[in-house]
Amino acid sequence: MGPQSRVWPIVMVVLGIVGLIMGVVFIYQGVSKSHLLKEAMRVENVALTFVPGYDKKEIIDCAPKAMAAANVIREHRRKIAPTYMDLLGGKKFDPSKHEQLDYAQALNLENYLYFAVVGLGLTQLTTASGVFMVLMGIAIGGTGIRQLKSISSVPPGRR
Repeated sequence: MGPQSRVWPIVMVVLGIVGLIMGVVFIYQGVSKSHLLKEAMRVENVALTFVPGYDKKEIIDCAPKAMAAANVIREHRRKIAPTYMDLLGGKKFDPSKHEQLDYAQALNLENYLYFAVVGLGLTQLTTASGVFMVLMGIAIGGTGIRQLKSISSVPPGRR
């Protein structure tokens, strides 16, 4: 075996290190953005007073609470009008009409909460991908190191 027999194990070690570093970055990004989103929801201090099944003093600070609140708001909004087009009745939006303003505000809060659910789901996916990258980096790098050790343990005449 010549010097080329060491190329693939070295490539595996390098890929393992790259996978490990990328995994750590993904985990950091996922966890830090999750904390950012949750803190932003806590700062808004929206209590679950209108959501059945929750303590009325609880605030929205996680995906399940945000989803439950958004679903209730959607139900309330649809009681005002089933769709935005039904609300307007073929006319332009008029913020001086209480019903149209309530609908728009409900739609805004509903979207905010659904975006929080999606964002928190994405942070979980990012974190899980990072964990997978770390594990694969360890596995690939470890395999490369093991191959390098087995190559170097072969006597020079047998390589």
